Amino acid sequence: MTVQPTPASRYLTDRQVQPVDRWSLVVAAGLLSFVAMLDMNVVNLALTDISAGLHVSPGIAQWAALGYQLPLVALLLPAGRWLDQVGTRSALLFAVSCFALCSALAACAPWAGWLIAARLFQGAFGAVLFVLMPVLAATSVRPELRGRAMSVPATLGPLGAVTGPVIGGLLLDHLGWRAIFLVKLPVCLAAVLIVRRHAPHRGGLRPPDRSSLGDAALIGAAVAATLLGLTLAPQAPLWLLLALPAVPLVLHWLRRPGGRPVAEVLRAAGTAGANASVLALAAGFAACHYLLAQYLRGPRGESATATALTMLAFPLGMVLAGRVGGRLADRWGARPTALTGAAVTTLGLALLVPLDTGWSALDIAARLALAGAGMGLNGGPTQALVMSTSPPGKLATAGSAVQLARSLGFALGPALATAASLAGAGGTAGTRAGITLAALVAATAVALLALHRRPTP
Repeated sequence: MTVQPTPASRYLTDRQVQPVDRWSLVVAAGLLSFVAMLDMNVVNLALTDISAGLHVSPGIAQWAALGYQLPLVALLLPAGRWLDQVGTRSALLFAVSCFALCSALAACAPWAGWLIAARLFQGAFGAVLFVLMPVLAATSVRPELRGRAMSVPATLGPLGAVTGPVIGGLLLDHLGWRAIFLVKLPVCLAAVLIVRRHAPHRGGLRPPDRSSLGDAALIGAAVAATLLGLTLAPQAPLWLLLALPAVPLVLHWLRRPGGRPVAEVLRAAGTAGANASVLALAAGFAACHYLLAQYLRGPRGESATATALTMLAFPLGMVLAGRVGGRLADRWGARPTALTGAAVTTLGLALLVPLDTGWSALDIAARLALAGAGMGLNGGPTQALVMSTSPPGKLATAGSAVQLARSLGFALGPALATAASLAGAGGTAGTRAGITLAALVAATAVALLALHRRPTP
């Protein structure tokens, strides 16, 4: 007897899980996550070289980094809304190709205006990639394997953030600042080839509606005001007043058509606390990483190579624990695994608080490895927790909220660390004060995950 398709089966959407596990697409999501986070950190090292090479002031050269970060953070939520309406394969090929093109244009920039424009457009396409990466991983495998799949981009993304300074230093020393933009091209090419071969053909592209531009402007203004206020606050606390307009801007956006789906996702899925935990853990990690790098190069007087080797303990612990975290989430549940990871990261940061000049590099590396292992246990399960409770048709919106929380945490961490360090009178004492704040911020992630409850259907 021939079974006729049900009405529901005629309308399979691009967001439904595929019947065949496509781990090659999960690998592609991990590669793109790595290169996107690498880009956010590697350029910071090259600002001095860019300033000298293009004959501009350090303030103008800084826009090579800000020009990427601001549109990336501002467009995450509008991009999520748009991606819920288009095909994953088409959007991914378009975004990766344009991201790579902008990298090539930045590498051959003859003057600063060209470079900044290329970076602004690259940040816009980077926002699309950030939203698509968890969606691609989540929809490429069966639900019972989702935790394992989500751990790949969730681990490789922070790995790119941590290894960015190491890779950037090697490239700057041997090939110059233009190489930091070209190093991403082979990864983008590999991702395009994987997606073209393995991703199913479902759905096409459509331009974003007009209201999305207004949403992007509101979110962009709120994010820019917050980041600028926190960045300049260590010089003068009054700069924090810049962040005040962010509140009415966000409230106005939440009442618009673009903000209502995000509010619906956070309410219906009950994931506001989980997203807040992502932000807190990312901010704690970024603050500690920033402070330790400054401490090792400053008061301890370590070489760049010795500092890089010590700091690599964190991503090493993250990579080793990342796959374990995915397997545990699939077996025991996403929330308990994510909670355990956050607790382990907090413990690792807390053990760094009594930092002393008598500590060896191995003493610091062991604590960093423990904190990194916690991040590896937490990353994939937390994303799986959010994505698995997403309302129907809102998977990309849920993913964009997670990515926004993580990106804000990475951006806010160094600013909080600088403020705490200066309050602690700088030096080793200031570093201890900053790491104490980082551990306390990470501890809030533990509390938020402990209080999280899966909503009743």
